[in-house]
Amino acid sequence: MADDASAIARDARERAYSTPLEDFHVADVSHFTSDTQWPWFERLRREDPVHYCPESEYGAYWSVTRFHDIVAVDSNHQVFSSDSSLGGIMIADAVEPSADSSFIALDPPDHDAQRRVVSPTFSSAGMAAMEPLIRSRAAAILDELPVGETFDFVDKVSIELTSQMLATLFDYPFDQRRNLPKISDMALSGPPQADMTAEQLAERQQAFMPLVMPFMALWDARKDGPPANDLISLLSHDPVTRKDDRPEGYFGNIMLLTVAGSDTTRHSITGALMAFQDYPDAYDRLRADPALLESAVPEIVRWQSPVAHMRRTATCDFELGGKTIRKGDRVVMWYVSGNRDEEVIPDADRFIIDRERPRQHVAFGFGIHRCVGNRLAEMQLRVVWEEILKRFKRIDVVGEPRRLKSNFVKGYEALPVRIVA
Repeated sequence: MADDASAIARDARERAYSTPLEDFHVADVSHFTSDTQWPWFERLRREDPVHYCPESEYGAYWSVTRFHDIVAVDSNHQVFSSDSSLGGIMIADAVEPSADSSFIALDPPDHDAQRRVVSPTFSSAGMAAMEPLIRSRAAAILDELPVGETFDFVDKVSIELTSQMLATLFDYPFDQRRNLPKISDMALSGPPQADMTAEQLAERQQAFMPLVMPFMALWDARKDGPPANDLISLLSHDPVTRKDDRPEGYFGNIMLLTVAGSDTTRHSITGALMAFQDYPDAYDRLRADPALLESAVPEIVRWQSPVAHMRRTATCDFELGGKTIRKGDRVVMWYVSGNRDEEVIPDADRFIIDRERPRQHVAFGFGIHRCVGNRLAEMQLRVVWEEILKRFKRIDVVGEPRRLKSNFVKGYEALPVRIVA
């Protein structure tokens, strides 16, 4: 397994450094399903950190690959817009009209007003109140894992923990919690393509609707009910996010919170296990001194970079890194590259659990769109690894991971592992 991975990595490096820069297309999903994106971004950071790709299945786009340039774009919403009417936040253009977007695909003041509705859920007090429940559920999940047998870590640990947490946040039917990561994965498979047949579109809709219908029933049941602290009640009671009660009007925010609540934690839990496979001494050090999780958790998030990119659209001509970006251009911030920028992060290609500045990363974004649930994600990661470290001397990866078919979320569909008896 290790020899095959080394050969694949060598081949990717040879191709990345022999391909002319004008032919670079770093958004090619195959880079992410094979985990071979690294040398392509490395070369761009060194030779062309603000790079223009003139043609792709998404259209032309700029790649912003260095840490400080990413921060500059993410901090300037006046020039670099998230608005869905201009294209939204993914390299593929958004399909919903601006008025019905989730708040992540809006600019101020609409963005700020809608984000404030759900922010109290993710406060320090809210996190402290949730931690005992997360810990008890993590413990129950881990205690049921088979020892000495091969199983899928993504399914039994990462998905199960995050789906339970999401069901709690939404007060969603607990026995249907596995719908939530399925919704996220389908959403990340991309918008309907122009070349899809009517039958393909109908199949996609038929698969998606049974998963999302419970949200509509929950919304209708709670919108006129007593105040409550679950996310659906908060969204449905506030006039800013209630809008006119059309599913098209409110569903964008539900989808955003489903995807965001599922993917950062879910893929970082799995990504941590992959890192410990390559750096077993890090796992041993954490078992000896669990206090190191304070710095290890943000290092896990940086290392995994579960959100690979965010897109903006230029609202005017602007110079960045010596290049002139034109009004209307698609600008892609590659967080996955910024988090390996050695000019800012020392030894960025190494997994170091006791970094001096572990939160110096862009995995949660920057500026007004910084992930609203970042503290919840870190707390879940800390708790689940505290509980794993208590129980297991080693969890071995025993097969190749199956990675998510996405250039937006860098994650895992499956990972075969075995707990050492």
